[in-house]
Amino acid sequence: MIDAYEDPGEPDRRGGARYLLWLVRCQPGRSLAGAVLGSVWMVLLAATPYLLSRAIDDGLEPGDYPALAGWTAALFAVGSFNAWLSIMRHRTMTRVRMDANFRTVKVVVGQAVRLGAALPRQVGAGEVVTIGVGDVQTISGSLTVVGPGVGAVVAYLVVAAVLLSVSPLIAAVVLLGIPVIVVIVGPLLTRLQGAETEYRNRQGVLTARIADLAGGLRVLNGLGGKGLFADAFHQDSQRLRRQGYRVGAVTSWVQALGIGLPTLFLAVVTWLAARLAAQGSITIGQLVSVYGYVAVLVGPVAFWVECGYQISRGLVSARRVVRFLQLEPLADTGTRDAPAEPAVLHDPESGVRVRPGRLTALAGARPADAATVVDRLGRYTPSRATWGDIPLDEIELRQVRRRILVADHEADLFAGPLRDVLGAADGAFRGAGNCASNHKPPADARQQAEALSDAHLAKAIHTAVADDIVQGLPDNLDSAIDPQARNLSGGQRQRIRLARALAADPEVLLAVEPTSALDAHTEALVAHRLRAARRGRTTVVTTTSPLVLDRADTVHYLVDGKVAATGAHRELLDTEPGYRALVARDAEETVR
Repeated sequence: MIDAYEDPGEPDRRGGARYLLWLVRCQPGRSLAGAVLGSVWMVLLAATPYLLSRAIDDGLEPGDYPALAGWTAALFAVGSFNAWLSIMRHRTMTRVRMDANFRTVKVVVGQAVRLGAALPRQVGAGEVVTIGVGDVQTISGSLTVVGPGVGAVVAYLVVAAVLLSVSPLIAAVVLLGIPVIVVIVGPLLTRLQGAETEYRNRQGVLTARIADLAGGLRVLNGLGGKGLFADAFHQDSQRLRRQGYRVGAVTSWVQALGIGLPTLFLAVVTWLAARLAAQGSITIGQLVSVYGYVAVLVGPVAFWVECGYQISRGLVSARRVVRFLQLEPLADTGTRDAPAEPAVLHDPESGVRVRPGRLTALAGARPADAATVVDRLGRYTPSRATWGDIPLDEIELRQVRRRILVADHEADLFAGPLRDVLGAADGAFRGAGNCASNHKPPADARQQAEALSDAHLAKAIHTAVADDIVQGLPDNLDSAIDPQARNLSGGQRQRIRLARALAADPEVLLAVEPTSALDAHTEALVAHRLRAARRGRTTVVTTTSPLVLDRADTVHYLVDGKVAATGAHRELLDTEPGYRALVARDAEETVR
């Protein structure tokens, strides 16, 4: 089974069926063992009626009790051996399914990491959650066809061959009966695929709405949009429920036919065998064996219907996974080197010009306008932005990421010790280009590095005014942080995000609303310390807080995403009525 740190391999992205085949090819030995064990197990199930017929014809009917005892012992031995085979078959198939499960999880997680910042722009959170919660399990379950599915085919052919020696008529009925069942069930499986696809799509939409609701409930309450959002969620929920009923209706027919048709098939063949026995064409032992053979065939036929159902659902889920795997990250067409020295960042679309070594603020009535400018300056969206005299899109992306850091106020916070949470960005920046070294430094050097790291983190924590957060946790920097830091308040999470960005110490820091959730006293301290800590480094903040704007060297006042005025905070207060009204409104909200 795949190891947690093993490379899952390169998945086949050409379609759902090819992806399922890739999962089988990744474990050929185990898949072959499952097929062999499943085939032998089902064939030996068919051996039971044969042994029973021999015990009747050779032992019971003529009164040969030693022969009866011999065939009975053989029946017991075959049954015991088959019970052991059943255990081994189940274990093997469980490993096949688990490997497919873990391998799919790894390729999906790897793709999410590969997409990076392009992920939320190309697919909703609900889609990813639906893949992880439902589709992975469905895909792994569909691989059951590798074992019992193959075994059902082998057992069916073996029984048909044995019945041919008993009665060609019965063998013909058995051979023709299965195609009839396939013809009846096939259209239902096609319909199930369509209904299941629609259900999964609606499920992804609803999951995305739940994620939005969980993340923005406080904002919705403040804007009075809670009722509107609840109505939309109710409508989507009802659509999903109705689609679920459609899936359930088709599924119930498939499962009912999976049980009913084999049973009806058994009744028809038994009636035909009984007529042949009454006519003397077959013996009583052969009649019993025919009944037994057909009774055994109920299992393979039911397996076929069940496997068809599982494969139908598995193809739907595999196609969703393949669509996700086919997404591509932002294209890196850059081949040029970044400026050797700190240089001006310029966004022609907005007119924003960021001079190196200064604290620049972007203020606008619509925070999304300032965030869009930051995305262009950080090269998270195609633009005509330049760094120095070089178009940003022409610079190698790795160099841009190493020197320019965009710190979003809603950036993810992963679970783990606070020390690791704060050091995540630091490692990403400082470790770039040093991954080839495999030798460990001496113990003294490691201790010195850890001491320097703690001192570096302490400085970032102090600048973000997060000392009280660390001191209030039971184990300080070693305290466990929940996913998205849910065990911290909103303001504490924002300061931790800022501390993480400061710990990375990038050449250019682009911070989106870094103090929006802080009280006035804390915000003033952050603004003061941020200016001091980043002196001589290029820093951009988006904000409308007068406490932060007053500390900026340059303020760009944005109207409809364009620079309407540029200057110092106090200068703009005197000369720009729109800017004065914007800042005054923010100040009033802060006082409230």
